[in-house]
Amino acid sequence: MQYNDEKDYIMRMIKEVSRVLFSILLGKKYVRVEMEEENKYGVSGKRLDEYKAMIDRGDINEAENILLEDIDYGNTEEVAAAVLFYQYISQKGEDFLRLNDYSEEEVLDGLKLLAERAGYKEVCDILI
Repeated sequence: MQYNDEKDYIMRMIKEVSRVLFSILLGKKYVRVEMEEENKYGVSGKRLDEYKAMIDRGDINEAENILLEDIDYGNTEEVAAAVLFYQYISQKGEDFLRLNDYSEEEVLDGLKLLAERAGYKEVCDILI
């Protein structure tokens, strides 16, 4: 598999896993999350915007560690916030991610871990 093909595959898997998890969590077909709706999501009292600000500063690993430590995997809105978190990271671009010691593969791994801990491991097993 060529490098670009592999990158495209990873990005497609990130989008597909995000789409399916969001559909399962919210019980409706996921098309696209509107920005104003994202503001209602958070993890353990910390809004998604706060995590996004950390990502924008390049503190991706720190933000991920805080999110995964504080999340209530039984709370569908918190898990949805985490899906949006990984989706946001995936949109930052390869150069930004590499500069901040992160990768698209880590985004996909994070989504897999999230799905597993939230009880949706079979989603990733089927898709990936």
